[in-house]
Formats: sequence, C-alpha cells, structure tokens
Amino acid sequence: MTEFRAALSGDDGTLREAVEAAGGAVVASDADPDLVVTLGERALVGTALAGPAAPVLPVAAGEGHHSVPKVDARGAVAAVAAGEEWTVPHAVLAVEVGADRRERALLDATLMTAEPARISEYAVHAAGEEVDRFRSDGVVVATPAGSNGYARAAGGAVIAPGTGLSVVPVSPFATMTDTWVVDDEAVLRVERDDCDVRLILDGEVAGLVPPETDIRVVVDGHVPFLRVPGIGPPR
Repeated sequence: MTEFRAALSGDDGTLREAVEAAGGAVVASDADPDLVVTLGERALVGTALAGPAAPVLPVAAGEGHHSVPKVDARGAVAAVAAGEEWTVPHAVLAVEVGADRRERALLDATLMTAEPARISEYAVHAAGEEVDRFRSDGVVVATPAGSNGYARAAGGAVIAPGTGLSVVPVSPFATMTDTWVVDDEAVLRVERDDCDVRLILDGEVAGLVPPETDIRVVVDGHVPFLRVPGIGPPR
C-alpha cells in the first residue's frame, strides 16, 4: 500500500502527521478509507462499536498487543503504507440484561456493587452449567483486547484473540477464588439484593441490574485490528 486513505478518530494532530509523513491522505470515515487510525481508548471503543468502514489501527488504546504506543504512531502508519501489516479479528460483545435490554462493549462488561465496602453474591454460568458462585465486589468479563486492563488488575489472565473470554471476580470475599477462560459466552447473575449492582461497559456506567436476572455476555461479531511488525505495547 504505497498510497492510502486514512480516517482518523480522537486525533490531536499526531495521527494526521503520521499519515501525511507516510504519503497518505486523511479522509472522512464515510469516504472509503483504507484504514481507520484511532488515538486513545475511548476513540477505539466508539469506532469499533460503530462498525468501522476499514480495519482499525489503535494507538495509545491501553496496554496489550492490540494497540501501539503513541510514540510509535508514525512508525506503525509507515509500516501499513509499506504493506507490512496484517489483520487480527477482535471480538465485540453483546450484553443482554434479561429479555428487554441489550448493550454492546468492546473491552469488558462488569457487574459492580454501587456502594463502597459492600459485597454481593454472583453466579457464573458457561456452556449451560454453573461454573461457580462467590461473594465479591463484582465480576468482570473481558475480551482478549480488554483482558490486559481491569480484568488483569483483578487477577485474570491475559488472553490471545480467538481464545474466548476472561471471567474474573473483583475483590472476592474468599481468599482462594478461581478465574476462568470460557468460550464465547458467559451468563452472570446477581444472587442477592443486599445493595444495588451497576453494569459497567468499557469503563462507563450503563445503569443498574436487578437481582436474579440473567446477564448474558456473548461474542457478537468481530472488528479487524491492524498489527505491524516490531512495534509492541507500552511498558
């Protein structure tokens, strides 16, 4: 790709400079771009959930191999211009609360008690069976792109694209609590109504969830992310 057209999201001038330095042109997102370059996590989430018109090159979108550091933006765009890139499909989540409400997320979906120092009881189901039940501040389900964020901080594994979803209790009451990697679906349930529980999607509060209601978190399509050689995540 010697000549290319790039749409930008969240740019502070860094991305435009990188595109123009590599001989590319900046175009609108609806002008048939060859790639979409995003700066920051919020720009990546918004772009991915909107259904991008081209593969996405995330810049400074958190830790993990799905994103390149801001300092390497110019090198990453130059690698794309040279045809050295490849695509990696990343999961997008549908989050269904009961039968009446449906949300979407790219990185993670979290249930969290609304009051500090309060815990609730949660159950996790996968493949039609109860995996575990525990008391904790909350529970997070993360995609591979999100597994290096809050889920990792809570003790979960960092997982590769295409390997499933990471499910992690947050500040569990028990000292020995498992974490899990499930296929493409997890069903969460608040088993006690001692306090309000919030649904948090990609770091943004999406409202309260009622007790004894299934919250189904399932892979609902994929977005192609671009990777380039020799440029890794921030350290």
